[in-house]
Amino acid sequence: MSLKFINPIPLVRDMEVSRKFYSEVLGLKIVQDYPVFVLFEDHFAIHQAQAYHAMAFGHETEAAARPQGQDNVVLYFETPDLEGMFARLQGQVRVIHPIRQQAWGQKVFRFYDPDGHMVEIGEPM
Repeated sequence: MSLKFINPIPLVRDMEVSRKFYSEVLGLKIVQDYPVFVLFEDHFAIHQAQAYHAMAFGHETEAAARPQGQDNVVLYFETPDLEGMFARLQGQVRVIHPIRQQAWGQKVFRFYDPDGHMVEIGEPM
């Protein structure tokens, strides 16, 4: 038996805010759009936290109402136009740090999504 990783699914408190953030602010293309789940191109997805907890645990949980991002997972994307993407996001995201070169030579910047998940955008290596 083999196991294949498909995609991360960060949980979000407000689907409309997150749907707009990932589709309109970051420019990701929506492949499937449901009231509590959105799948974007390249296997990235988001799920409404309360609905996910109800499905997984059989009831809504207190954890679903708390902020979802906990600085323990990074959502990583790449773009060939790193400077353009950084300029485009100015004033729309809470920046962790501007473009920096990492020890391995790649340039990246990091910021928070509406739920506080860390997002990193880097140049292709």
